[in-house]
Amino acid sequence: MTDLRDLFLLDPEVIFLNHGSFGATPIPVMESYRAWQTRMERQPVLFLARELDDLLLEARAALGEYLHADATDLVFIPNATHGANIVARSLNLSAGDEVLSTDHEYGACDYAWEFTSGRAGFRYIRQQIPLPAHSEDEIVDRLWSGVTPRTKVIYLSHITSPTALRLPVERICAKARQQGILTVVDAAHSPGQIPMDLQRLGADALFGNCHKWMLAPKGAGFLHVRKEMQSIVEPLVVSWGYHATEQNTTGSRFIDLLQWTGTRDASAYLAIPAAIRFMLDHDWDTVRKRCHALLQSTIQQICEMFEMPALYPIDSDFYSQMGIAPLPNCNLPLLKTRLYDEYKIEVPLIQWQDRQFVRISVQGYNTREELDVLIRALGKLMPEVISDQ
Repeated sequence: MTDLRDLFLLDPEVIFLNHGSFGATPIPVMESYRAWQTRMERQPVLFLARELDDLLLEARAALGEYLHADATDLVFIPNATHGANIVARSLNLSAGDEVLSTDHEYGACDYAWEFTSGRAGFRYIRQQIPLPAHSEDEIVDRLWSGVTPRTKVIYLSHITSPTALRLPVERICAKARQQGILTVVDAAHSPGQIPMDLQRLGADALFGNCHKWMLAPKGAGFLHVRKEMQSIVEPLVVSWGYHATEQNTTGSRFIDLLQWTGTRDASAYLAIPAAIRFMLDHDWDTVRKRCHALLQSTIQQICEMFEMPALYPIDSDFYSQMGIAPLPNCNLPLLKTRLYDEYKIEVPLIQWQDRQFVRISVQGYNTREELDVLIRALGKLMPEVISDQ
């Protein structure tokens, strides 16, 4: 089998264990991306004014097939943060209403809700979900203890950014639907890392990134909104789709409003089918399983080295290709600097609540040898950074 590392542009001198932050795009997908850019520049008017809508429809259809979603319920956006802002600002919430979330949410999206709360007057509540997590029942019960008669929306991540914890969103969405509560899901880390079926998941609105685990170029994300909810969605930027005509309509008011927001490079969106093909061509289900096994053993070894319990069951599906291992309290910035300067390891070290841990991403280009270097480096450096705290 081809060494997947050779198919990425990553610096070979760096042990890259941080795919979760910004992703990394394979060379064949980058070639598709650049080909679309070249095609646009050869005849910009033809491409942008007459061809782009149909090309985007083809790309949405490929993404919809991959996510088990109708292409007419999907629209491309630059990233998940963009999606959080669209949804938070579209909902008609006011003083007395509550939006229930968790204390594991990604900062930028969290701030979008905080900002909107300050403008509209609703309460934004971050329910504590303690770690270690032991069962789905425990998480659902803990979240639901924050539901009140004023709860209008539940907003939560599918896979959390700071703790890499997979939340049982299918169960939460189903329970919320029974009680008339809208659900909004941040799936920034889900597509490509775990199989997704948006119909079964059941969120009213869900946004995600294709540039992370799906391997698409930077600037490729999507927003999925249930048909019954699409009429309430408002664009962040009002453009030509606001007055769509027979000449410039996609046939969907939802897509008309959000798809065209002025001149921009849509090449990242159009390269999404190439990213899907790359995963299919390289048996990505097998790649994911190998990555999970590497991550599982790495977390276990770090926990044993520091004699600390894992933050979720080691043999569970609470994590996939991205997971956290606990660290003793230490000088975290110094540890991060030394890991990179002395070992060329790019990995995030997280301070969350009163806990410290390393968040490890294992992608198809990573090897057992690289993860062993991380384990050795932590064992060597930790006594020194603890003493410097």
